[in-house]
Amino acid sequence: MAAKSYSLKQLKIDKANSVIVGMTSAAVFIMIFSLISCKSLLSQRSYNSRLGTAQQASLDKLKADVSAENVLFSHYQTFISPSQNIINGSSSGSGVNDGNNAQIILDALPSQYDFPALVTSMQALLNRESVKLDSIGGSDNELQYQTNTAPASVAIPISFSMDGPYQSIENVITDVQNSIRPIQIQSMQLSGDESDIQLTVTAQTFYQPEQNFSITQKAVQ
Repeated sequence: MAAKSYSLKQLKIDKANSVIVGMTSAAVFIMIFSLISCKSLLSQRSYNSRLGTAQQASLDKLKADVSAENVLFSHYQTFISPSQNIINGSSSGSGVNDGNNAQIILDALPSQYDFPALVTSMQALLNRESVKLDSIGGSDNELQYQTNTAPASVAIPISFSMDGPYQSIENVITDVQNSIRPIQIQSMQLSGDESDIQLTVTAQTFYQPEQNFSITQKAVQ
């Protein structure tokens, strides 16, 4: 009879232990789940905070850029509005010194390598009464320059020869020096007499590849 009572008591103890183990396991599971959830929520909150800060910085930058663009456009309109350009030509004309100020600046330092256009503009610059342009040339290295995209000035070699009266040749040299497009004379040879001077010049001018602006994306970690 005593042995039977002990067996029932042991069963109750075992049952109680099982309940305790189950409750403890459930509590541990809930605690671990809660910790993981809290960590995930804190991580998400931190990310949202960083994202919000980055978005606000982008918005502030965009507003500043829009404001700067409006100011720049206003200044640009003022810059091209005069009827006489910065080299005393007509803003609406088609002569050598004509064109609005923006076009003059673009002509001064083109953004693309264009050797035929350079030859044409040099012919117009050197074409003076009483002066004969014997030759003008250089090397059309368009394929070589097409790969150059750095926003820095690039030299373009050019040469020309002409003959004419001394005063006319002197006026040509002055025109080259006063050209809106920078022309750097590297060598100059003169021969003949005052009535007929032969001039041979090797020089270089420049172009500068345009600066490209692009909108980029940045991932917020």
